[in-house]
Amino acid sequence: MEFGRLITAMVTPFDSEGNIDWSTTEKLLERLIVDQQSDSIVVAGTTGESPTLTHEEKLELFSFAVKQANGRVKIIAGTGSNNTRASIELSREAEQCGVDGLLLVAPYYNKPSQEGLYLHFKSIAESTKLPVMLYNVEGRTGVNISAQTTLRLAELPNVVATKDCANLEQLTTIAAGAPEGFRIYSGDDSAALPAMAVGAYGIVSVASHIVGKEMKDMINSYVSGDVVKAAKLHQELSPVFKGLFHCPHPTPNPVPVKHALSLVGLPVGSVRLPLAPITPDEASFVASLKPIKDQLQ
Repeated sequence: MEFGRLITAMVTPFDSEGNIDWSTTEKLLERLIVDQQSDSIVVAGTTGESPTLTHEEKLELFSFAVKQANGRVKIIAGTGSNNTRASIELSREAEQCGVDGLLLVAPYYNKPSQEGLYLHFKSIAESTKLPVMLYNVEGRTGVNISAQTTLRLAELPNVVATKDCANLEQLTTIAAGAPEGFRIYSGDDSAALPAMAVGAYGIVSVASHIVGKEMKDMINSYVSGDVVKAAKLHQELSPVFKGLFHCPHPTPNPVPVKHALSLVGLPVGSVRLPLAPITPDEASFVASLKPIKDQLQ
């Protein structure tokens, strides 16, 4: 399965009553596919506020995204959780919805051992024919999928990639030991280019909602050997990479990027509790970021 180098972890648009806004979801998918040049789109991931989406809402989103994409990009369903049986059930149902792959986050709160992580992911992967991307984000889950466990899972036939927010040393270890065809994606926009320098293939991005075209240019420049241009683009994009998570203090994703989308002409609504709406000072900071300020409507 070719997921490409630029994958967007899509927000879930809500209306004023907190229900999924399907009309805006259609517009957002078009923006990501046509304007921002995403190669694949993650639906109902962390950025999509998966913890607050119901099982039925997730299935509706999977089917809707598959239909809207119509083969133009790959749709990756966020079906991971801290309940192995529930993840297996949702993964099987996502497969019936026609998605192209699964994103499986490390089990949060349970704090399993490395053997527990391995058996969790192995059980889900073996329950489906779909390609699986692991998702390692210790800051949110409280557990790190070690390089050794990742490499062990990479031997399973349909575990094809990892989205990893670990340090460059861990990414380097994975890249050095991974079987041919196994791909590493940075889960941190700010680390996209440095991660590629040590063997990552691409990025699962939040900032690509706003600066996807520029990120694609950065990635393509690096891949084609123009490292100087890639570095310059990274430097130019760095304020928005950081700003969407620190505006001007640490702010939970996807609060800032949802506001940024509204500023550039696509109001996707606010967030569901327990996330709180953006504050006035956070909103002002997001509006001041150059790539967003340049797109203000």
